[in-house]
Amino acid sequence: MDFRIVDAHIHLEPWHQLRPEVREVLSHGRQDLPEIRKYIVDPAEFIAHLDEQGIARVAVINYPSPKVMGFGDEVNEAGAKYRDLYPDRIIAFGGMDVAKNHIDAEAYVEHLLDDLKLNGLKIHPPHQLIAANAYLDGNENLPALYSICQERQIPVMVHTGTSVFPGARSKYGDPMFCDDVAVDYPELPLILAHAGRPLWFDTAFHLIRRHKNVYMDLSGIPPKQLLTHFPKLEAVADKCLFGTDWPSPGVRSIRDNVDQFLELPLSDDARRLILADNADRLFPLG
Repeated sequence: MDFRIVDAHIHLEPWHQLRPEVREVLSHGRQDLPEIRKYIVDPAEFIAHLDEQGIARVAVINYPSPKVMGFGDEVNEAGAKYRDLYPDRIIAFGGMDVAKNHIDAEAYVEHLLDDLKLNGLKIHPPHQLIAANAYLDGNENLPALYSICQERQIPVMVHTGTSVFPGARSKYGDPMFCDDVAVDYPELPLILAHAGRPLWFDTAFHLIRRHKNVYMDLSGIPPKQLLTHFPKLEAVADKCLFGTDWPSPGVRSIRDNVDQFLELPLSDDARRLILADNADRLFPLG
């Protein structure tokens, strides 16, 4: 049976902005760097690549992280450019440097949503060096981001889990920080990226069952291991998004992950929900 595929978590980043030590980690052992570099600069080539792999849509994830990754605010334009050219194929995520002081957070979020027309916003606590609930300790940027996105029903994705990149602070990746966010912003569509990988799977699972507005994407987890970490995955199929984290270390191709996922003993209804229906509901076409 053919299934519609939406990869809710991939990266097409301006590699020239990466810190050298981060670029080294991303490049290590890859045999497809020429192709990746081509897709980063040529949207048509990337769409052709998706066609070859049978992928209907992808969410392109970007966010500022000047201290750890090297990305400044201009990174937000990367996904928006691809989405503007292929709105039926690209879901564009961006973000703001939520740890930065003395910015007009409300105006900046409105710029991301009104000018760039981003489909979702991303917070990466280990790379932005701040907890998802830091507003409880006085951060003034996060309340603006959460409240505006809640009002407009724009999904917010939060990285949960560890990071291998130099300078990252993995302690901020604990999904439990998002429990406060879900309580304080109960209508905000909240996506736990990577489902707490690899230390906090149980926490992520608890949160998506506790909160009606919380989802998790399965990116960055080898599909063959999903039922080991989430033996009750079928029961939460309506709260999970398929994702790969391509081209992060260890992810060979989007299609390879799809094929491994399809080998899991899940019902066709669960497969449809995870592979596309949940993402299409959160990010409706048109």
